Amino acid sequence: MVPDKPALNVLFLCTGNSARSIMAEALMNHLTLSRGKFRAFSAGSHPRGEVDPLAIETLAEQNIATEGLRSKSWDEFGRAGSNDMHFVFTVCDQAAAEQCPTWPGQPMTAHWGVSDPAAVTESTDARRRAFREAAFILRRRIELFASLPLDKLSQLALQDRLDAIGRHTASDGAPDGERART
Repeated sequence: MVPDKPALNVLFLCTGNSARSIMAEALMNHLTLSRGKFRAFSAGSHPRGEVDPLAIETLAEQNIATEGLRSKSWDEFGRAGSNDMHFVFTVCDQAAAEQCPTWPGQPMTAHWGVSDPAAVTESTDARRRAFREAAFILRRRIELFASLPLDKLSQLALQDRLDAIGRHTASDGAPDGERART
């Protein structure tokens, strides 16, 4: 199926770009790129320079492609000549509080905070559970986002929906206990 419109660019931001934003990039591309609706990227304000091996393991468990994933600076996306971004989502509280670059394309933004699985240090099993939980939350939010009728929503209504998705918890199935509106 050839899309009638070019894919919309989505950038996921985190501080280290080694876990949550990387998983969000891979998940969104896996779930939506073949339909031509979205093309995802990720970056960090202070990239670690490497992808956490448990992020790769978690994605591989779900048969999601991991080749080409790398930890990179958000400067790659904030400079002239970069792809215009249509949406920018922060997935960690620290990156949300930082002064972001001016993004080409004047994208819509929202904060979709997810607990940092890389911060879990009790045991390897606890870390694996944390990575799986983060991936589950990100996947659900991406699915909610991808189901929005973007062409039918006003900018204000769309911003409201993007913010609501960021308040979505894994257990309730919809933003703040609401039913997802489409």
